Amino acid sequence: MSELSPSEVAALEGAQLIDVREGYEHEEGHIPGSRNVEVTELTAAAESLDRDKPVVFYCRSGDRSSMPAEAYRASGWDAYSIEGGLTAWVEAGQPLEPEDGRVAQRRPGPQT
Repeated sequence: MSELSPSEVAALEGAQLIDVREGYEHEEGHIPGSRNVEVTELTAAAESLDRDKPVVFYCRSGDRSSMPAEAYRASGWDAYSIEGGLTAWVEAGQPLEPEDGRVAQRRPGPQT
C-alpha cells in the first residue's frame, strides 16, 4: 500500500512531508511543515531525507507524487503518497499554510 488517505497522513507521527510540485505551487498553499522538493530534484534530495522516518510525497492530485513514492518504496524506504493529493487534503478539512493558502492551478507549459 503506497497511498494513504489525508486522515492517515495527518495521524502519521514524525513523517517527512515532501511537496513535489513546482515552487510557485508550494508558495500558494502547502501542508504545514512540508518541504518543497520538485519532482525533478528528488533523486538528488534523497541524501537529505531521514531514511528512518516515513516519507510522504504529495502534489495537487496525486499523479506526480505516486511515481516517486513507488520508486522510494522499491529502494527500501517507508514511502507513500497522499491519495487524491493536496486537493483531497483540503477537501478533508486539513490545514494549509499560509493561513489563506489554496491549491494552486498548474501553469501551462512543460510538465514535470
